[in-house]
Amino acid sequence: MSAAMHRSTRSIVVGLIGSGIGGSLSPAMHEEEGRQQGLAYVYRRIDLEALGLSPNALPDLLTAAERMGFDGLNITYPCKQTVIPLLDELSDDARALGAVNTVRFEGGKRIGHNTDWSGFKRSFEHGLPDASLERVVQLGAGGAGAAVAHAALAMGAARLTLFDVDETRATSLATELQCRFPAAAVGSGGSLESALREATGLIHATPTGMAKLPGMPLPAQLLHRELWVADVVYFPIRTALIEAAERIGCRTLTGGGMAVYQAVDAFRLFTGVEPDAARMFAHLQALLAR
Repeated sequence: MSAAMHRSTRSIVVGLIGSGIGGSLSPAMHEEEGRQQGLAYVYRRIDLEALGLSPNALPDLLTAAERMGFDGLNITYPCKQTVIPLLDELSDDARALGAVNTVRFEGGKRIGHNTDWSGFKRSFEHGLPDASLERVVQLGAGGAGAAVAHAALAMGAARLTLFDVDETRATSLATELQCRFPAAAVGSGGSLESALREATGLIHATPTGMAKLPGMPLPAQLLHRELWVADVVYFPIRTALIEAAERIGCRTLTGGGMAVYQAVDAFRLFTGVEPDAARMFAHLQALLAR
């Protein structure tokens, strides 16, 4: 059998566990890239909300996926922390972040990874390659916030100030990050206006701006043209924040890159095949334009 014929007969079965994931574009992105790579690739949504289940069902769902021969699972809200005790191994990044968004079934083991942080890092390096990380302000200290803050510090952010509606959560994350990145200055809270006035960049990692939660996460007048602005929201791809920032001349980074690159890294983990990131990004843009 030729290598091409062997490759075309290979099948991959994965899924996404989360709540309210009916609009997720991950299945379409993964399946199309699998088709382009000559793989029989099936990606299923396992929506807790639609199934009337709670995160308590996670142990049974993981066992069922293993028994049915799944190659792995993506994990999203509200299960990224809940899944950890159910795994055999964690990557260094998943352990440091305390969150898993990708589980690989391999050799009878469940191995947890986090591709959210690496997805943001790759997107930032591609979209804002020479942006200053001297003084960064971040809105949001939840699961996505923890991942992108880790990424910012891993890329060399000298000072990072976190803001969240839950001040305790922001303080706790800042403390963890300061221990993890002792060379940086990590803090939380205070005056958002003052912090932004001195900042070189703004990362937005809250749900505000999503199609189901439209609006701005901060007053537009706090933005200034010396800021770069990076959003993690990708549906819609052009959020109110991105549009407001561009109107005053800020360099911007949409959430589309993070959505694609976390999927790129997950695809590689599931298949062992290097996906075409540019092709996946083009496909995401086509999906969003529908």
